[in-house]
Amino acid sequence: MADDPALSIVVPVYNGAATVGELVGALRALDIPGGLEIVLVVDGSPDNSLEVCKQLAADPGPPVTVLSLSRNYGEHNAVMAGLSRARGTYTITMDDDLQNPPGEVKRLFEYARDGSYDAVYTYYDEKKHAAWRNLGSRFTNWCADRLIDKPRGLYLSSFRCLSAFVREHIVATYEGPYPYVDGLVFQITQNVGRLQVEHLPRIEGRSNYTLPRLFRLWLSMFSNFSVIPLRFATLFGIAFGTLGALAAIIVIVEAISARKAPQGWASLMVAVLVLAGVQLVVVGLIGEYLGRMFLAVNRKPQYVVREIFRRNPADAGDGLKVERPTADTKAAGQPHRQISQLGP
Repeated sequence: MADDPALSIVVPVYNGAATVGELVGALRALDIPGGLEIVLVVDGSPDNSLEVCKQLAADPGPPVTVLSLSRNYGEHNAVMAGLSRARGTYTITMDDDLQNPPGEVKRLFEYARDGSYDAVYTYYDEKKHAAWRNLGSRFTNWCADRLIDKPRGLYLSSFRCLSAFVREHIVATYEGPYPYVDGLVFQITQNVGRLQVEHLPRIEGRSNYTLPRLFRLWLSMFSNFSVIPLRFATLFGIAFGTLGALAAIIVIVEAISARKAPQGWASLMVAVLVLAGVQLVVVGLIGEYLGRMFLAVNRKPQYVVREIFRRNPADAGDGLKVERPTADTKAAGQPHRQISQLGP
């Protein structure tokens, strides 16, 4: 549409009340040819992030849309909610903690636009995260090289730029409850660039990613966008079955030739326990796939938007327009019916 901005910036907000105001102020100060919009997705944050974001939406400047989710769904679900509301020719996703300098946003946008990339991922000369998080990121990227159609060596950063083509296909084609944005991107395109940017230390609080949350995110990538783990389990079973058949032949030959029971009952028990453990792991892996399929078939929501706040263009003050999606409205991407007025 003619009035769509050149750039949308999607920011999931969780415990970000202390930093999101500075972030939005810096983003609004950017000179983006064609204009920009900011979409803040408050992901069931327990602090007063929602009130801070509502005030930011009411302030003058480039438009800010605030999506209030009904509970905490996780970063990638929140990003999907933001992508469904974005209207720009390009969309940048970034965190609310100011570790990605707002000044890099324009450079990332121009790099994607001038290079005609479908997606551009940023990478860092040095990450200002804890050592265990950096180790986890390297492991996740190593797995992604082998499980999804990711170009080798590409770092998967949450600070990324997507074209409208990729964004619209992601939103339209995936409705499951366990989104993994990067996996969805590589299902659509291989026209992907990379750009080195600065990474700053966290100035407030600590990371919202705990070890269990990182594991759940890794599991979404591991089991949602590849059947390689199931194939690996099959090959693993064939290999151990062959090894067991060979061992059985050896035991039978030894028993016939020596005419006595073979030695090694302790090692036999160890082997039984190891194989039983492997079988349980494989059964658990298959169960994970089936469980996710079950939840998807039963339409577990990817996210639920409780309210959407925007500045009322007809109000000269700081009034907000709030939209409350109805139950039959698809996620956050369609027009909303019930509209009321907040503010003076």
